[in-house]
Amino acid sequence: MRQDKQGLRDIMTFASSPNLSRRAFIAGGAALAVSGCTTVGTTPPEIAQRPQFGVDPSFGSYATMYAAREDGGFALPAIPIEKMDRQFLRQVVADPTGEPAGTIVVDTSAHFLYLVRGGGEAIRYGVGLGRAGFEWSGRAVIQWKKAWPKWTPPDEMIGRQPELAKWSAANGGMPPGLDNPLGARALYIFQNGEDTLYRLHGSPEWWSIGKSVSSGCVRLLNQDIIDLFDRVPNKSPILVTSGLASV
Repeated sequence: MRQDKQGLRDIMTFASSPNLSRRAFIAGGAALAVSGCTTVGTTPPEIAQRPQFGVDPSFGSYATMYAAREDGGFALPAIPIEKMDRQFLRQVVADPTGEPAGTIVVDTSAHFLYLVRGGGEAIRYGVGLGRAGFEWSGRAVIQWKKAWPKWTPPDEMIGRQPELAKWSAANGGMPPGLDNPLGARALYIFQNGEDTLYRLHGSPEWWSIGKSVSSGCVRLLNQDIIDLFDRVPNKSPILVTSGLASV
């Protein structure tokens, strides 16, 4: 998950093959708290309203799915779904992956994440990707997951951005919260027992979903990462690939 070590640290600023390639992760497995996955703050663009898609009745309405909510002591704001491209909202689709039920599949070419649920169906979520999100591919597992995680910038990042020193490991990292780069949930991806430094995580930046932005791993709407978190156990298989058939 890198172009080089420094590139990985730089692009994760505060803001397909069956096997993981050597260039796709940093050897040695960094400590889980030292994830650099972040987003870069941008101004929400004006997006023309799209026709509504159908939604699985078991989910409730989109207004309910993406309403403001309290979670873990934090007040998540509602998502302005009228400003979003509706294909990137949570919905059930015909499964294009051919993977077993319970598998997570990230299609980086289409900015979709699928959770295969069997019976020829999958739950599809829209995702936002940074450069780091395109650099990792392969099969791995969700080693563990964390609600409202801390974020700790690596020492190399702090060396280049001294203002982040207050969030160093020595200072306990950045506490959970609405401004934390990992959002409401983080799912940590390991391959062969090694931390890939690749994360699925939440973000309040709804306008970045379906987009490629300048930094970060794979981000979902906070309401969607909470939904995914509740559906998948630790050790769930994940495939990150490109070029699945359109659905």
